[in-house]
Amino acid sequence: MAASPDPTTIHAGLWLANQLGHAPATAFSSGFARLDRELPGSGWPCGVLTELIGRESGIGELRLLVPLLRQLTRERRTVILLAPPHIPYAPTLASFGVELDHLLVVQAPNAADRLWAVEQTLRSACFGALLAWLPQEKTRPEHLRRLQLCAQGAQGPVLLFRTLAAQFEPSPAPLRLLLLARPGQRLSVQILKRRGPMLANQILLDLPQPVTAIRLRAQPVSGEREASGSLQTIHAQPPARPSIAVH
Repeated sequence: MAASPDPTTIHAGLWLANQLGHAPATAFSSGFARLDRELPGSGWPCGVLTELIGRESGIGELRLLVPLLRQLTRERRTVILLAPPHIPYAPTLASFGVELDHLLVVQAPNAADRLWAVEQTLRSACFGALLAWLPQEKTRPEHLRRLQLCAQGAQGPVLLFRTLAAQFEPSPAPLRLLLLARPGQRLSVQILKRRGPMLANQILLDLPQPVTAIRLRAQPVSGEREASGSLQTIHAQPPARPSIAVH
């Protein structure tokens, strides 16, 4: 009998179950060699959804992405933070080497506005990376499938932050990571889903330390001036639908 052909010779999106997928897609290094070794494409992939699942915000999820944010903003690519639960403290980001002029915060408090803003951002495809916090109670599988289709044209990583309950829900995202805080300013990363074999062991990472302490604040203190700059903020709101009069 003739030997079965190598799946990678049939289509670039196919891979053997005991190997990591290496489809010809752009990926940016995570900045952590141990994590890159376990990610298909050796970094944060472009053109697909990546889910970062955590028990709560503020456990170090942004520090995990500091190497990515620093690289993209220094290359003058816009990084969009869509509906973060807290506004990151600008001087701390600057101390990491992140260029604030290329960091944009989009406020979208309503769940429907947030999902609309994510989709519109993906359709524009004019960003270096999109970091979006999805509303857990309003995000359904059909929303994620639609976002995954929109993300295929993205030239940068698309990272969705979701709550702990999301790990038990179906998702079309090809890459799903569970983030857990650990003592000593470390973060445990467990790969729940990837294009490749399952990874039972968790990856323990030492998070980068800033020159100043990490601080997150919901709103700036009145009268305080930030010498290191501030974040650009806009509010997302879908266009109003015209009213229809019934006679």
